[in-house]
Amino acid sequence: MKKALYILAELSDRDFNWLISEGKKKEIPAGGMLIREGEPTNALYIILEGTFTVFAEALGDEELARLESGEVVGEMSFVDSRPPSATVKALEDSLVWAIPRPQLAAKLSQDTAFASHFYHAIAIFLSDRLRGTVSRFGYSRGNQTEQDPNADSDNPQLLASLELAKAKLDWLLNTLRQVR
Repeated sequence: MKKALYILAELSDRDFNWLISEGKKKEIPAGGMLIREGEPTNALYIILEGTFTVFAEALGDEELARLESGEVVGEMSFVDSRPPSATVKALEDSLVWAIPRPQLAAKLSQDTAFASHFYHAIAIFLSDRLRGTVSRFGYSRGNQTEQDPNADSDNPQLLASLELAKAKLDWLLNTLRQVR
């Protein structure tokens, strides 16, 4: 499931509007690096258009994932303030919505409701990612993965707000593509 859905499912309309007002559209040419392994990031990104590959030097630069429209990038480094553990590179001309780290950090420290929604969404996403990882290694009876379309059916908390999140994501992507 797209990471943005986890976040948008938890954010209020006011939170959602803040993300739109504080971010900026950024073009990434094919071959351009959005995030470099080991180098601090200065924003949290939502992919609007294009495809990115994720790879890590420690794994021989093997592709770990492909990311497309609606994915959130840079959340791990934002949460723990450590340099990224992987590189994110554009495979084609791409467009992202960049929410600057200083503005997001200030918002989180000043607005407890926003912070609660944001961190709860990140916790749900990371928990789901860990469950998927454990399943792929065969430690789970259900043996479901993140790519399994039915993997979210066990999470009633997420299902309750998933449809609204999908509508918000579609609206967000369309709105941000049009912003100059």
